[in-house]
Amino acid sequence: MTAHRTSPRVLAKVRRIAEHELRVFAGLGRWVARRPHGVPVGASAFPYARGQAVMMYGITFVCVVESVGMWALLRGWPTLHHVVLFLDVYTVLMVLGLHAASVTRPHVVTDDALRVRRAAHVDLLIPLERIASVRRENKYTHTPREGELNLDVGAQTSVTIELASPVRHFTFLGRPQDIRLVRLHADDPDRLARALEQRLTPA
Repeated sequence: MTAHRTSPRVLAKVRRIAEHELRVFAGLGRWVARRPHGVPVGASAFPYARGQAVMMYGITFVCVVESVGMWALLRGWPTLHHVVLFLDVYTVLMVLGLHAASVTRPHVVTDDALRVRRAAHVDLLIPLERIASVRRENKYTHTPREGELNLDVGAQTSVTIELASPVRHFTFLGRPQDIRLVRLHADDPDRLARALEQRLTPA
């Protein structure tokens, strides 16, 4: 009888999901401590989470109300009560953690690279030498296309970056993509566009 073996591809996906959840919960600690992730001395950070804050807090409130309701309904079934309570608390922490990851993982501009991020699941380093152009552009619809990375917040992006040569990006589950155009959102998109243009303009 042949022993069942888990596919290496499946194990890789499980590992990526576990690493994502660890980053989400680590974001809660950084949020409380007010310690942004990956912003070295001399770099400029560009937050993007302000536009989603009301929605995320609203979702958290709904989850808390649902948790209290289920806690009251299931008091007569101790085992089920504990399982559902655990799942409800986990869900509330996950929602808050996703927002915390967005707050503590801003876009970052250094002297030689742009680091674009979204919460705990997108983190792409783009060398400045690969950037062909930067423009302020508000977009509210984003049709998925090969070679494009859309990092919208509240369905909006406000800065478009075209690349002279592609950079390799890995999706949430590890599929490689060659990216030639990035659309992202920033709370202050004009400042982000200026910071990039200044670094791309020869002295």
